[in-house]
Amino acid sequence: MLLRIEDTDRERSTQAAVDAIKDGLRWLGLAWDGEAVSQFERAGRHRQIAHELVQQGKAYYCYMSAEELAALREEAKAQGRPPRYNGFWRDRDPGLAPKGVKPVIRIKAPQSGETLVRDRVQGVARFPNKDLDDFVILRSDGTPTYMLAVVADDHDMQVSHIIRGDDHLTNAARQIILYQALGWDAPVMAHIPLIHGADGAKLSKRHGALGVEAYRAMGYLPPALCNYLARLGWSHGNDEIMSMAEMIAWFDMEAINKGAARFDFKKLEAVNGYYMRHSDDKALLRQALALRPHLPAQGALPAALSAAQEAQFLQAMPGLKERSKTLVELLDNAGFIFAARPLDLEPKAQSLLGAAGKAALAAALPLLEQSQSWQAEDLHKLLQDFAAAKAIKLGELAQPLRAALTGRAVSPGVFDVLAVLGREESLARIKDQLAGTA
Repeated sequence: MLLRIEDTDRERSTQAAVDAIKDGLRWLGLAWDGEAVSQFERAGRHRQIAHELVQQGKAYYCYMSAEELAALREEAKAQGRPPRYNGFWRDRDPGLAPKGVKPVIRIKAPQSGETLVRDRVQGVARFPNKDLDDFVILRSDGTPTYMLAVVADDHDMQVSHIIRGDDHLTNAARQIILYQALGWDAPVMAHIPLIHGADGAKLSKRHGALGVEAYRAMGYLPPALCNYLARLGWSHGNDEIMSMAEMIAWFDMEAINKGAARFDFKKLEAVNGYYMRHSDDKALLRQALALRPHLPAQGALPAALSAAQEAQFLQAMPGLKERSKTLVELLDNAGFIFAARPLDLEPKAQSLLGAAGKAALAAALPLLEQSQSWQAEDLHKLLQDFAAAKAIKLGELAQPLRAALTGRAVSPGVFDVLAVLGREESLARIKDQLAGTA
């Protein structure tokens, strides 16, 4: 895998943007071979090719000013035509060039017939040459345009296949013209449909068209994101979950859909949840803690965990994994472990600790204080038997108990919570809530 940074647009190509691309690929586990290639640093090679095309009579210097081009565009607009360069300098004697004007270089595109793009996804796309005009390949300041740069770089880097969005299909026609002028074989091309949002509109930032770093900060796991993205617009039977090795082995360009795929956060969360549930507990803890510097303050979690606190977190991990779809949720759901007493209760948790809830807690407290075991299974049986003896449902006790222990109405299993917090902390939290009884 080769990495090329297409940085000919100097205003947008900041070092921060380049670093974000590299960091995102590394985080996703997509390693490239050798050094990243800067397109801007190859500008000398691009200029050489442009001037060689002029010498061969396949390109020419164009001295038309910006004002003259603007006038052409306005005239075309007034006549309802698409703006096209009129070829004024195509066969004109350069000796007639106005003094002091630095020319651009334009390719001599064919003026009749069609340019064909034989595409592995779209089929054969036909473009009338009259619509393609003599496009610029080298600007007046000596910098190459995107068209020239990518053709030269793809050829020099021995790129065999170009897979990109179908919004580049017209670009492909122009690049075919350049390949033909240069006498080079064009790579195999596959133009894939753009991704749409769940509402069917073209994907934008409001849908989730964000940089990789944003998905990292939202708590998605690299293999889950790779898995989800690979299946957008492509599938392998009914296989939803696939490893990187399977994606590589199964990928088939002919199976790419022609219709636009839809980006669905709920589907991404479901895939991510699967990977979280099947992750090693210690590895998941490391990933969660590594995410913390990239997040706002995570409530009750301390800045650094002690060995004892890490052990508590790992003890709670099986229950946390089952109820968390992202690492952010995992950290948030683990907050109960480190919450300071007395707990701040969420509104729904407060409602569970009304008179009936507190009465159930008060009745069960002596039993918990006398329990010889503080294992989840034993505590479950103890309170289950207690509820049966009182002729109440276990939930009538478990729900207020959960609220008292975590400050929330939803948490890992309440008996797991008791075991994770330990006898002393659990009893203290229950007593805090009972102390507030009028």
